[in-house]
Amino acid sequence: MARINLLPWREELRQQKKKNFLTATGVFAVLTLIAFGFIHVYIQGLQEYHTARNKILEDEIVILDKKLGEIKNIEETKNKLLAKIDLIQKLQESRPEVVHLIDEIPKNTPDGVFLTKFTQTGQELAFEGKSQSNARVSAFMRSIDTSSWLNSPVLEEIKAEGVQSTQSNFTLKATLGKPAVEATKVDATNK
Repeated sequence: MARINLLPWREELRQQKKKNFLTATGVFAVLTLIAFGFIHVYIQGLQEYHTARNKILEDEIVILDKKLGEIKNIEETKNKLLAKIDLIQKLQESRPEVVHLIDEIPKNTPDGVFLTKFTQTGQELAFEGKSQSNARVSAFMRSIDTSSWLNSPVLEEIKAEGVQSTQSNFTLKATLGKPAVEATKVDATNK
């Protein structure tokens, strides 16, 4: 039989397949690297886009925080002004009260009662004085109770000056009230 050497042909085919495999592997590796590069660039672009958006949002948040601070300052100023306006209105309403109070005290003080001190704290009134008898202090309390501008008399203390003396020192508290007619006028003007 004739001898045919097929080794070089098989060896060449093997080397050709090996070469094709290495070429395909190299091309695949290059394409994979290119794909990963594109994916990396795309993801990097998305990150930069979102970072830029976050920066814009943070800047807007800072601007809004400043505006909220300004609004808070404006509201505080508004509340202070409203409190001042309310105080001025209360002072305007209470201006005639002093006149009526000064007018009512002598009208309601009976003979034999002498006031030495008078103080007003808000709506509370405190009277200190001397009286010729305890009955005169009682008359003063009844007079306050029937007054349209003075209400709720409460006797804090009554004390005789001495054993032989007929005079007594007293301390009396009452509240300042408005007559019903005045109260309705004030309510009508506030509406």
